[in-house]
Amino acid sequence: MNSTDVIVVGAGPTGLMLACELAQAGVRCKVLERRTAQPNITRAFAVHARTLELLDARGLADDLLERGVPVRRVQPAPGAVLDLSTLRTRYPMVLIVPQSGTEHLLEARARELGVEIVRGAEVTGLRQDGRRVLLELAGGGTESAGYVVGCDGAHSRVRGLAGIDFAGKQYETHILLADVRLAAPPEDSLFAWANREGVVLMVPFGDGWFRAIAWDRLREQVPLDVPLPLEEMRDAFLRIAGTDFGMAEQRWSSRFRSERRQARRYRAGRVFLAGDAAHVHSPLGGQGMNTGLQDAMNLGWKLAAAVRGQAPDGLLDSYERERHRVGAQVLALTDAFNRLVLGRSALRRALRALTLRLVLRLRWTREPLAGRLTGLGIRYPAPARGAHPWTGRRVPDLRCAQGRLYELLRDGRHLLVDTTRAGGVARAAGDAIGNRATIARYAGPVVAGLPGAVLIRPDGYVAWAAEDGPELPGQAVAAVVRWCGGPARTPSARPRT
Repeated sequence: MNSTDVIVVGAGPTGLMLACELAQAGVRCKVLERRTAQPNITRAFAVHARTLELLDARGLADDLLERGVPVRRVQPAPGAVLDLSTLRTRYPMVLIVPQSGTEHLLEARARELGVEIVRGAEVTGLRQDGRRVLLELAGGGTESAGYVVGCDGAHSRVRGLAGIDFAGKQYETHILLADVRLAAPPEDSLFAWANREGVVLMVPFGDGWFRAIAWDRLREQVPLDVPLPLEEMRDAFLRIAGTDFGMAEQRWSSRFRSERRQARRYRAGRVFLAGDAAHVHSPLGGQGMNTGLQDAMNLGWKLAAAVRGQAPDGLLDSYERERHRVGAQVLALTDAFNRLVLGRSALRRALRALTLRLVLRLRWTREPLAGRLTGLGIRYPAPARGAHPWTGRRVPDLRCAQGRLYELLRDGRHLLVDTTRAGGVARAAGDAIGNRATIARYAGPVVAGLPGAVLIRPDGYVAWAAEDGPELPGQAVAAVVRWCGGPARTPSARPRT
């Protein structure tokens, strides 16, 4: 019987990202994938700003940018435009890139880190006790690990075997998908149009192929197994958008029915769920792959700490507490988009579109919506009362003396940033915490409300923060020890300024 620290089931973007996180932290990890080959067909294609920031924190964002098409303005509904170029981030865009491109990038990184990826391995059984999880495979083989993470999609076998309910509903409207070539591509990088007959989108892959997407009310009840010819997609675009952009070649097509479901739990003992195994929803808003990648970033460092015996009490439970809430918010957002553009009542669709246009005109309502759509607005609840207001916040890409903050996160460790003028926190911590965390001094302009010291988690959120004061060096060291494990020497007294 084979044995490792963690088995990840599923070699999609979520599973590969999680495997990279674990391997970088020194955890023995194996990926089991039911498919025998990596598919060339892409489902997801939108990579939002927060996901790009997290990929930047592992040195992967620039490589992905080279594979995609940046879009800086999106139209959630006719006449309602959201300008992403005003976002306060290094990546004020949504990057259009085929899912296959993201998977190739992550698989290359995983193999570089020594992850074993086993294709053609189908899980058929699961048993666990207080120490390990045993997986049974088709053909009679078995695999054993301290933990198992199901990243095996909407029809997750791991979720079913772990006895976790997948609650929700199925949308009635069918979605038409096709990869096509165009003789006269749209001027807009991301084209969308809607009328009483349905909604169409045209998404560029950057290699001459486009993803055509249609919600066609005339064809919404055609059985899913009926082939989708090019002529049907052309007809949908002509009736809804007034043009088919010269569709002349189709390499792939499918009918698809989306669902709105979420696992009631993300954890059952030593078994966890992430990505589509934990949540599925309408594709409107392009949230699926982004939410899965962020699940992986949240769970990876926590699971690695548990394997190393350095996880503080409740750390593994915090994965479900933080990410289940985010998943529920994503389902609510995408369901609202679905009702906005696909609702059966024309009057209600018009009123919702008018409301959205008003929301996008006002800064105090536009920014929260942009934050939810791009992931930049995600904030986790503080683990305890009395925590500093920055706790749980996404950290911006602060300029430090040692480099950009997200570059300093690339080793996958916690990062302690000293913002005091004298730098006493950095000096004291350097003597006391060894290599448990990276230490940096803030070197940017004055930021209102910036704490005296900030401990940043490997996934780019604030674990702990405190204001400047005589006790700050000792508080900072105590925070590092709590979050990163192990004893520390008592820091020297803070130097006088």
